[in-house]
Amino acid sequence: MTVQIIETRDIVTCRALRRVVFIDEQGVSEADEIDEFDDVALHLLATDNGEPVGCARILIDGSSAKIGRVCVLKPYRGKGLGADLIRACLRTATNQSGVTRASLGAQTHALGFYEKLGFSAYGPVFDDAGIDHQAMEIEL
Repeated sequence: MTVQIIETRDIVTCRALRRVVFIDEQGVSEADEIDEFDDVALHLLATDNGEPVGCARILIDGSSAKIGRVCVLKPYRGKGLGADLIRACLRTATNQSGVTRASLGAQTHALGFYEKLGFSAYGPVFDDAGIDHQAMEIEL
């Protein structure tokens, strides 16, 4: 596995990956998955030997970077790629002027994954596209 994670403007490829994971696998509606924020977000794309295998996006709002739409194709899960994507998001966020924290809405089954990366959960569990989530944050 030769994975590279880069910033990209290739929203079509990112949406194709997200379609597989969120719409096809998790049953999220297309209306919930595709929104107007793709055009203003920073996107990261993970490739293995040039083939897209995962992605994430970052929305900058003042001093906060909201990480979202993090996905990894099934054959690449459990190999550290998700953690690598989050670390790349944090590095990218840190390089944005004035950004001092990152946040995300974690699916509740993934809380431990994000906690291992330094995130702390806060607030109540909430429904997002029919899936339980909890807000998490980390100071940068």
